[in-house]
Amino acid sequence: MRYTGYMDDYRRKVFVDQKIQKAQQLIRGYKKGNYRFGTHCLDQTGKFAAQLGSDVLLVISSSEWAKPLRKTIQASLKENRLHCKKVLDTPLPDTPISAVKKMADAIEKIQPQCMVCVGGGSAIDCAKAANIAATLHTGDLEPFFGAEKVRPALEKDAKSLVPMVAVQTNAGSGSHLSKNAVVTDMDQMQKKLISDPCLVPDRAVFDYTVTQSLNQQLTIDGALDGFSHCLEIYYSLKDDAHAQQVCLTGISIIVDYLPLLAKDLTNEAYRKAIGLATDLGGYALMLGNTSGAHLNSFSMVGMATHGRACAILNPYYTVFYAPALGDKLHKLAHIFSRYMDHTKSKDPRKIAEALARAMLSFYQSLGFPTTLGQLEGFSPDTIEKALEAAKNPQLEMKLKSMPQPLDIQSVDCCMRPVLEAARTGKLEII
Repeated sequence: MRYTGYMDDYRRKVFVDQKIQKAQQLIRGYKKGNYRFGTHCLDQTGKFAAQLGSDVLLVISSSEWAKPLRKTIQASLKENRLHCKKVLDTPLPDTPISAVKKMADAIEKIQPQCMVCVGGGSAIDCAKAANIAATLHTGDLEPFFGAEKVRPALEKDAKSLVPMVAVQTNAGSGSHLSKNAVVTDMDQMQKKLISDPCLVPDRAVFDYTVTQSLNQQLTIDGALDGFSHCLEIYYSLKDDAHAQQVCLTGISIIVDYLPLLAKDLTNEAYRKAIGLATDLGGYALMLGNTSGAHLNSFSMVGMATHGRACAILNPYYTVFYAPALGDKLHKLAHIFSRYMDHTKSKDPRKIAEALARAMLSFYQSLGFPTTLGQLEGFSPDTIEKALEAAKNPQLEMKLKSMPQPLDIQSVDCCMRPVLEAARTGKLEII
């Protein structure tokens, strides 16, 4: 097997620009006019909301940094003659269940015709979950954790969720485009997933220039969250050329542009590139399911952001999945070629190890951790917690989505070596 090295500057620029054009084309094809994305498009928020209802519940940060954002959004609502019945502050990071209940109470009391939620993944996930709780008049989200459990409950009660415009402010989660909502049980420090196509926001807006206020760490963590969506779903796909194109385009843009953005955080072109790539991650979440890294990351609340935990785990899962990945390894090897040691081996395990080391080298170039052991608060007990959480039937879809599917009985013997390798950096123990 032969890997290409650096392209000359001109050829690389043309190739990368084509990827940006392809990303835009793929996203437009997915959202069919229900999504405004790019630069300086926040003023479209009011127009979208007016298509859904005139009485609005607005969720937006009350922090000082968000003052210009609030001004623009509220002006857009006013310009479109919308009545803002109430403004709620965005929740704390990680979407605590207590915040979901508080927002649900407000929705029930206000009875808005539509919601406009402005924020990152935590805010949008909170609005999705609160919408379920308010619409179905329940304080218990437990019955909805897992896959496709919301729509049947809505149909049984002849209910419809409050229409929502999701205005994204952070390139990472893809929550404004996807069917997923992740909330956190803060007593157990454990994330839980609700996944149902009915949770996709009715309209979405993402002005990539809004992300220019994010610091380097949050920028990198968010981008690698989108990277993890694309990578894990790429691994889980069968023979779906379109879905593979979505994933590989997102991965390639992040590998090309994130090192540039990390050194030039206010660069509008780089912000746009990473926004497009993580949007492809959100689209990918509609085409498949994430697997091992996401599953384990749910048990690492308080130690790292979700994106950071997933990204650290994925090189190690790459080695674990090697026997089932086939030609997928070769396609990724070309994307990571500048970080890879050349190898002529045809052994999937050796190729996967070389690819995993290339991913870790990519992380190191960003000043990003390469092992779980580098996370503050991580301990052997965290591994036991993650293994126990992986046996929860509510998350069984992530076991089944692995290229080599696991059942609950095989979690301990198969997943433990991956987590130990991710703790120590020793790929050979997988």
